[in-house]
Amino acid sequence: MAATRRPGRNHLFVPGPTNIPDRVQRAMLVPSEDHRSVDFPALTKPLFQDTKKVFGSTDGTVILFPASGTGIWESALTNTLARTNKVLTSRFGQFSHLWIDMAKRIGLDVIVQEEAWGTGADPAKIEQALREDKNHEIKAVMVVHNETATGVTSDIGAVRKAIDAAGHPALLFVDGVSSIGSLPFYADEWKVDCAIAGSQKGLMLPAGLGVICISPKALKASEALRGNNDRLAHVYFDWEDMMKQNPAGYFPYTPSVPLLYGLREALACLNEEGLENVYHRHHVLGEATRQAVAAWGLKTCAKEPKWNSDTVTAIVVPEGVDAAAIIKHAFVRYNLALGAGLSEVAGKVFRIGHVGDLNELSLLGAIAGAEMSMIDNGVKVTPGSGVAAASSYLRENPLFKS
Repeated sequence: MAATRRPGRNHLFVPGPTNIPDRVQRAMLVPSEDHRSVDFPALTKPLFQDTKKVFGSTDGTVILFPASGTGIWESALTNTLARTNKVLTSRFGQFSHLWIDMAKRIGLDVIVQEEAWGTGADPAKIEQALREDKNHEIKAVMVVHNETATGVTSDIGAVRKAIDAAGHPALLFVDGVSSIGSLPFYADEWKVDCAIAGSQKGLMLPAGLGVICISPKALKASEALRGNNDRLAHVYFDWEDMMKQNPAGYFPYTPSVPLLYGLREALACLNEEGLENVYHRHHVLGEATRQAVAAWGLKTCAKEPKWNSDTVTAIVVPEGVDAAAIIKHAFVRYNLALGAGLSEVAGKVFRIGHVGDLNELSLLGAIAGAEMSMIDNGVKVTPGSGVAAASSYLRENPLFKS
């Protein structure tokens, strides 16, 4: 008779949702409480300040919405822009494509710079477009920091330099859903006006808490639109409603209280490890994965090392091999969840997420499972080659700096 349960844990290595630390799970096991009580601000008020550290900000304003990252995209756009405003963005993966689609659907005029999937935003092209915009009709530049579909990270610091070099006043919006809390992010230094995060990635929480860090410049842009009949409509995602109550520790509608307790504990985890250690750990795990891919004789979707993401690696399978079959087999046979290829790379890549609460042995388990599933599906890789390459790199490169 076939087994009715799988022994052992499911090994979750998609690029989000990520593994939740046990202590964070325990912190969310709380009874229901009155979110308008006199005690509630003791939980919430520190969160608005402590969360800013993960964004690399002291000047920004953090708002916590019961939402996914998609909701926070909508919040950024609708609070700062008016109908038919022009925005400039690059398309180089599924999530940049979805942000473009949203911007068009809510009534913005989107100027799209097409880039090859496997690359990222091109600062030189952005600068040129802004220089040509003599009348400053472009109101915002939108960039996905870490494109999980292809395993690519764009250089936001370089984008900021491009905007400044063009002498352009456009707002800078950055999707940091799969980077914030895992990759270096410096909202103040890069002058990011709206930085967008979701709870289910580097913050190591369940999905459902959307986070935005808003610059003073973006707040002024929002205030300037009040009373403008062309302002994009929004109610649930209105910053003004939130900011009327957040300073006192409250929300205009019911928050997800367990996620707030979880966020407090997740921020404690990040603080105890130290953000620079967090960034270093993700880089080591990302490079170890890339060492495994090279040992398999395969290539990543990222076309050059400068594009490599330290939170997810998209691995291109050989011609004639269905990546979806590898993913399904890994899940059914080995209880390993790998990321699927999306849109243009569907069936062509599988993804190993190395983001969140992971260490060396966690990653080696994913590499071993991916290797076995590839071999089972006819991919000609030497058994143990990826694990050996990754483990060798990990032995030589500790996760924590001394």
